[in-house]
Amino acid sequence: MFIADDRRYDKMIYRRCGKSGLKLPAVSLGLWQNFGHRGSLANMENMVHAAFNLGITHFDLANNYGNPYNGSAEENFGKILDGMRHYRDEMCISTKAGYEMWAGPYGDRNGSRKYLTASLDQSLKRMGLDYVDIYYHHIFDPDTPLEETALALDNAVKQGKALYVGISNYNRQQTEEITKIFRELRTPFIANQPSYSMLNRWIEDDGLDKFAVENGIGLAVFSPLYQGLLTNKYLAEVPQDSRVGRGDTWIADKLDAKMVSKLNRLNEIAAKRGQKLSQTALSWVLHNDAVATVLIGASRPEQIAENVACIEKLDYTDEEIAEIEGILAE
Repeated sequence: MFIADDRRYDKMIYRRCGKSGLKLPAVSLGLWQNFGHRGSLANMENMVHAAFNLGITHFDLANNYGNPYNGSAEENFGKILDGMRHYRDEMCISTKAGYEMWAGPYGDRNGSRKYLTASLDQSLKRMGLDYVDIYYHHIFDPDTPLEETALALDNAVKQGKALYVGISNYNRQQTEEITKIFRELRTPFIANQPSYSMLNRWIEDDGLDKFAVENGIGLAVFSPLYQGLLTNKYLAEVPQDSRVGRGDTWIADKLDAKMVSKLNRLNEIAAKRGQKLSQTALSWVLHNDAVATVLIGASRPEQIAENVACIEKLDYTDEEIAEIEGILAE
């Protein structure tokens, strides 16, 4: 049985998710990568335990995590929970549904009441839970009435299977439309989960971050290191065991000479701040007032500790911001 470190809450920073009463750690652990059926369960368990000991209380999953075996990340997380269920009330567990999951019309990519209801029941069974803390619709579905999707999420709360609901990969307009419905239903809608990083600033261009702040919605952002580009892995050459080296990412074509130069200049700023490039990239994301938490991935416990250290230096001088903006604008 896992016994957590008594000092686990001493250093972590917790932020309210939007205007809700729920506090999330500034850094959360996402189980998108490295928690599927091909990985080592012992390593997964070590990562979850390490994260919890560092004050990470929020663990984010989705029904399709663990590709090519959909659901395996939730299954493995359920096995890990078996050794630490006595800490369940200290954990915020979220899952999502919306992408392709099982064969046939009811498990294909959609936001129907049928799919969202069935998927949540499956997720709860895989993890051995009575409820999740946040249940997200994973991707906007233009073929399903938004009212139906909102009602399905609202029903999950009314059934006691979710405490809060959220959306993921919704732009500002889509978020604004579903927010109106949730307000009419009085649904505890608290979060949107978009991608966001130094190299992917679409939420700023779209105005999603501004809308979130104005409407009390927290952003739980993923891919803050832009699929690993914002680390020290690619400052010189492409390692064969990296995601780019394995061809396990869709942004490999971004890694040209101009990008390498940009990464090295950002790394120089990080060094002056006494940080690694990844830590500066994470603290930069957290510098946005709309962001409640940043979701990190990991392949080993040491990466989690290194990334969590970003919270030690969240402040930026005007000069640092100006220098970073200049590099990113090129």
